[in-house]
Amino acid sequence: MEKITSFTIDHIKLKPGVYVSRKDPVGNETVTTFDLRMTSPNDEPVMNTAEIHTTEHLCATFLRNHPDFANRTVYFGPMGCRTGFYMLLTGDLSSRDVLPLVTEMFEFVRDFEGNVPGASPKDCGNYLDMNLNMAKYNARRYLDEVLYNITEDRLVYPE
Repeated sequence: MEKITSFTIDHIKLKPGVYVSRKDPVGNETVTTFDLRMTSPNDEPVMNTAEIHTTEHLCATFLRNHPDFANRTVYFGPMGCRTGFYMLLTGDLSSRDVLPLVTEMFEFVRDFEGNVPGASPKDCGNYLDMNLNMAKYNARRYLDEVLYNITEDRLVYPE
C-alpha cells in the first residue's frame, strides 16, 4: 500500500508554517488543502485537545462567515498529530494566496472574547472540552513567531 501524501513529508525538517499539502480535482474545480502547522513536529509539545477544539470552532466559524471565503470553504479541522490544522478551500491556490486570510483568522482567534460559537450541549458533542485562553495563546504565538514575518521556507514543504 502506498503512503498517503501527508506521510511523505519529512516531519524532522518540517517547521511551523503555511503549506500546500495537496491539490485535488473535484468536478470542474480544484480543492487546495493547506497544512497550517503550528508546532514543530516531534520537537516541541503538541497542542492539547481543549485548545484545538476551541480553535476549530473559532476558525470554522470565521471561515464560514468570511465575505470572500465563506463559499470557498470546504473544511477546517485538526490534524490527528495535534501539531496543526487542515484548511480546504476551493480554487487552485498557493500558500501566499491565503496568507492574509490565515493571518486574519488567527487574529480573530487571538482577539476573541465571549462565548465560543457552538460550545453548548445542543451544538457540540464535547462542548466541555474547550480552552479559550490556550487557543488565544497558541494563535498569538503562531502570529508572532510564524505568520507576521513568514519566510519562503515556511511556505513550501522541506525537501
